[in-house]
Amino acid sequence: MRQEKDTGELEHALEQAPSIEAYFEQNAGELREETLAAHLARLLAEKHLEKADVIARSGLGDYAYHIFAGRKRNPGKPKCLALALAMQLTRKEAQHLLYAAGAAPLYVRNPWDSVLCYALDHHMTVIDTNLLLESLSQKPLLE
Repeated sequence: MRQEKDTGELEHALEQAPSIEAYFEQNAGELREETLAAHLARLLAEKHLEKADVIARSGLGDYAYHIFAGRKRNPGKPKCLALALAMQLTRKEAQHLLYAAGAAPLYVRNPWDSVLCYALDHHMTVIDTNLLLESLSQKPLLE
């Protein structure tokens, strides 16, 4: 199985390409147009997770079912991060999830985002993340 190119490699290939058509031709297998629902389904399969378990751990209730079903395409950053924590995603995987949802990426200079980065890096639960946010006088992940 061929390892996919990372984003830096693709950016370099785009800079070096003689044309956009050549870039598309050379990197066709690397480019993705994936919906949030498809991205979540792929993550569930890759990580051998059960949707119901993830939803229960996320604290999103029925709203999460709408996200997984594709009825909520842009659920917002906090809800995506609740799913990321519930799935125990890495920070990089969480950034990809945010991208798929059309949400702003985590930015370590933002205090709230820094706490979420820490929570992802330390595999914290949604509840523990909310308690940490509260202790640092930051807005909770889910209200």
